[in-house]
Amino acid sequence: MAGQLMVARSGIGPVSANQAGDDRARLGRSADVALPRVAFLFNAQAHQILHGITTAEALALDWQVEVDILSASATHLDLARALTCGDSHRLLRFDRIGSRLLHRMADLMHSAVPPKLLTLAAVRRRLNRYDAIALPERTSTIMRRFGVVRPRLIHVDHGAGDRAAGFDRRIARFDFALIAGEKQRRRMLAEGLIRPDAHAVVGYPKFEAIDRLRDPHWTPFADDRPIVLYNPHFSMKLGSWPRHGVEIVDRIVRDGRFNLIVAPHIRLCDSRRSRAAVAAALAPYAGCLGVHVDLGSHRSIDMSYTTLADIYVGDVSSQVYEFLRTPRPALFVNSNGHGWQDDPDYAHWHFGPVIDGPEMLIAGLDQAIARHGDYAAEQRRAFADTFDLRDGESHSRRAAAAIAGLIGARPR
Repeated sequence: MAGQLMVARSGIGPVSANQAGDDRARLGRSADVALPRVAFLFNAQAHQILHGITTAEALALDWQVEVDILSASATHLDLARALTCGDSHRLLRFDRIGSRLLHRMADLMHSAVPPKLLTLAAVRRRLNRYDAIALPERTSTIMRRFGVVRPRLIHVDHGAGDRAAGFDRRIARFDFALIAGEKQRRRMLAEGLIRPDAHAVVGYPKFEAIDRLRDPHWTPFADDRPIVLYNPHFSMKLGSWPRHGVEIVDRIVRDGRFNLIVAPHIRLCDSRRSRAAVAAALAPYAGCLGVHVDLGSHRSIDMSYTTLADIYVGDVSSQVYEFLRTPRPALFVNSNGHGWQDDPDYAHWHFGPVIDGPEMLIAGLDQAIARHGDYAAEQRRAFADTFDLRDGESHSRRAAAAIAGLIGARPR
């Protein structure tokens, strides 16, 4: 069973704050003009780093800006270094924030990061010195209440799905938003979450980050049977795992025609207790031939599985859109009896058959495969509407240019 987050190091060691500052001064700062300062704050789970780190790199490389990568987690900073090229390391500063007490608290909690609010409170004075702070999560907007009022807050997408949670009211607290595509733009404008002059459609920088991290030749299987990915969401109210997860796994294994990857959304196994519970439930299958279980390795966040699989089985996770980077059969499990047909929160359930429970799982898989042609056009249309991917244009550089325009930065 997959374990701790592991990443290959970039081959260039950590750069000290003084060295990074000297190099940034040499490459961009004039003697009498202070450069804008931007922080990319990663104050939550590791998967959110992939949504912002290549934008931070592009901002440092292309614009006269001081860029700091901040996290209370040493592991997060290791991942951030591994995802950035060596040329950027003398311009970026990677800083572990928070106190030793907070770091110890995270260790005792078996969490990658300490509690968000405690971290924000501990570093509020430092955060208030930046001109802008880019965030791939929304809880940390509470820093305003802690006196962090100077910097502009920039919302960084961390998924481009359809769930109502992706259109959280807290997005309206940001000064600026980076958006993946027209689907989000329309809905966010309609719901008053963004303003016409305070957002930019930039594509999906995560695609560029994962193409650096993911090993395209890796597979956990020795044969060429079709691969099913079961990707349950962490929501206890919306996802399929609480009611039907184990039976879904059991039926696919007993059918015998497929290799199976079980890779829940990383937040389903976020705590030691939840991870242990999911591991115990899947223990009878973890050693089975043709079954690969991953409860939180880097492959569960770098699109290894959504790229490798031939068939997607899921519920409400935005990862289905990442799966549709290449259109393929998909099946959705409506474990909670939602009336979904006209609900925009379930728009992705039009990409394949929808079943109400595991009793119809195998028939649903057969239908998803046989009738994929009926769904492929809608998959392609929705993918293009979700991600504004312009040929030959870097999503990360588009996002960096939008930030540079916001803060008035000059090109290098």
